[in-house]
Amino acid sequence: MAKTTREKFKTFGNVFDNFTVRNLFELSSHGFFEEGSLSPISIGKESNVFSAKGKDGKVVLKVYRLETCDFNQMYKYIRNDPRFLGLKKQRRKIIFAWAQREYRNLFRAREADVKVPKPITFLNNILIMEFIGNKEAAPKLKDSAPADLKKCYNKIKKYIRNFYKAGFVHGDLSEFNILNFNDNPVLIDLSHSIPVKSPGASELVERDVKNICRFFMKHRVKLDYKKELKEIIS
Repeated sequence: MAKTTREKFKTFGNVFDNFTVRNLFELSSHGFFEEGSLSPISIGKESNVFSAKGKDGKVVLKVYRLETCDFNQMYKYIRNDPRFLGLKKQRRKIIFAWAQREYRNLFRAREADVKVPKPITFLNNILIMEFIGNKEAAPKLKDSAPADLKKCYNKIKKYIRNFYKAGFVHGDLSEFNILNFNDNPVLIDLSHSIPVKSPGASELVERDVKNICRFFMKHRVKLDYKKELKEIIS
């Protein structure tokens, strides 16, 4: 790989290790995005999210950081997922499985009529998906409350219920993992999503509903958490 190509992928504070740079180059060489078009959306301890120019407009790249991911915590969640039984407790294998699981969960959610970004492809620790936003990425719910709060809540409730009826729970839902796109909610960060038959799934859906109710109740939407949970899982 040319030095100039490596440098293009290392313009964000050296967040990319050499292995990730090679994967980015492979994805760009197959036309999934233009290598010089990366722009940071969020830089975190475990993953970095970028927008980039794709074939038909912007796309989003979620890059799991190989050296700083808490793979022990990831393994704790993924080991009970029947789709990943037998997964060895090795850092890279767990992180790769984590990215693959989010990719698969996005498909499951869309099949269940849940509004989430469209998954495009994944390679090892990199997930590429649909860009949600206009010129800029849509803000998170925590940073931009919709004009009609009750209408937004009802949509989120419907999505949680649809996903649950399809056999899955989000597992990490809160105002931090929901985008407000033109006053419509879009669920993101589905890497924690597990089948409802998995151990601990009932506790996760209860936590999801509690988190969402807390946020909207803080914004003066009248809700009864126990009633909402019962309607979702009944």
